[in-house]
Amino acid sequence: MTKAAVRAHTNIALIKYWGKADETLFLPMNSSLSLTLDGLYTDTFVEISDTFTEDQFYLNDVLQSPEETAKISRFLDLFRNKAGITHFIQVKSINHVPTAAGLASSASAFAALAGAMNRATGLNMDLETLSTYARRGSGSATRSLFGGFVEWQKGTSSEDSMAVPVDDASWDIGMVIIAVNKTAKKISSRIGMKQTVETSPFYPAWVASAEEDLLAIKKAIKARDFEKVGQITEHSAMKMHGSMLGAETPIIYFEPDSIKAIHAVRALRDQSILCYVTMDAGPNVKVLCRLSEAGKIKEMLREYFSEEQLLISGPGQGIRPLTAQEAAEYNWQL
Repeated sequence: MTKAAVRAHTNIALIKYWGKADETLFLPMNSSLSLTLDGLYTDTFVEISDTFTEDQFYLNDVLQSPEETAKISRFLDLFRNKAGITHFIQVKSINHVPTAAGLASSASAFAALAGAMNRATGLNMDLETLSTYARRGSGSATRSLFGGFVEWQKGTSSEDSMAVPVDDASWDIGMVIIAVNKTAKKISSRIGMKQTVETSPFYPAWVASAEEDLLAIKKAIKARDFEKVGQITEHSAMKMHGSMLGAETPIIYFEPDSIKAIHAVRALRDQSILCYVTMDAGPNVKVLCRLSEAGKIKEMLREYFSEEQLLISGPGQGIRPLTAQEAAEYNWQL
């Protein structure tokens, strides 16, 4: 197979990954855990051919610059080298996620690209092994290969820093996403992480507490204790942003509407509606809730935000190949 098309869903970290121990291999300072979502995803098509004279990268039907294509080419080289091929590759990717807005678009994007390359090259690596390749594009992409709750084990090397499934999340849990701002953030995650690791006096405490939170949330997930999962999730997010505020210069992803969303969620809890906030490197707010209550929570949030800013998502599945019919909707020929 020299063509393949794969879908991958975003994931939202409940125990955050923030900071690299190795910036070349994308090895994290701490292990993390996420929930894959069905509402946001990336579809990616790759074709390997000896007729191509260079790599090509299209994002949302727009041919990308040589600089952006070079980044993708370096990622493709991981698979070319493993498969022993030298041909150029065409990549076409459609993001059903706002790009670089703190909604985990890089996670679904590189997970989909890794999955497509795994099929197109015939390597057919198992998902845990494939996650060590996806990690080299985006750390959080490791977790988007699987559905439900997923742990990215920090490991000790490139070979064992990988994602493993924890729980299929086939219980009453979901998210309401509040899209405060869908434009690209001004400070990239890569720069934000590096600045926090190197300059924040709070960072070592963040790493230590993240490991403790991971053990606690896995225990809560096993018990299906939603309230405990939510409490740990919100505390983890606020601690991560606290470590950023301690950086020199402080890194602030919050916008006024982010704060408004946090207070709105706390107001819902005051009304005995259990829901909890999490935020990644961006202004957008995700509300962890019982899926059965997501519709009610969304409606109550309409007091503060427009319909277009609110999205309900249940747990998502891991990567899967697109059918020929699905690919044809993009004019991709498998």
